Amino acid sequence: MAATVADVMSRDPIVVHRETSLTEVIKLLAEHRISGVPVVDQAGQLVGIVSESDLMWQETGVDVPPFITILDSVIYLKNPLQFEKELHKALGSTVADVMSDHPKTTTPQTLLRDATKYLLEGHVHRLPVVDESGAIVGILTRGDIIRAMAGGLQ
Repeated sequence: MAATVADVMSRDPIVVHRETSLTEVIKLLAEHRISGVPVVDQAGQLVGIVSESDLMWQETGVDVPPFITILDSVIYLKNPLQFEKELHKALGSTVADVMSDHPKTTTPQTLLRDATKYLLEGHVHRLPVVDESGAIVGILTRGDIIRAMAGGLQ
């Protein structure tokens, strides 16, 4: 019988809320040696995910997009909306300011090979696992898959 996400996922993952401070999240990631956490609302429904990449904008700051001026008009050479998003992340103070909305999810019944394929092709490090109602029931990470492989579950 083929392994499913439920066979290897980490159950009861650490979660944060939109109003959680970034300082708290940074400490949480460092303390638990994890690279991201799901964001849930008060009902436990998944609303986003915050990762190391989202938090690193705090350290890097933001470069003003290059532009040229022609006849009193400003023409941006890079997308100004991307600049606005990066600025918001660099200046944010809560999870809501930096989290990624609408993360890709999986279900406990998904075949492990399908979830693994998505992790590789989607260049993501974790997949929140949700039930039929959208409540988070676990998280599947690359580390979970490697541990399953080491234990002989495939």
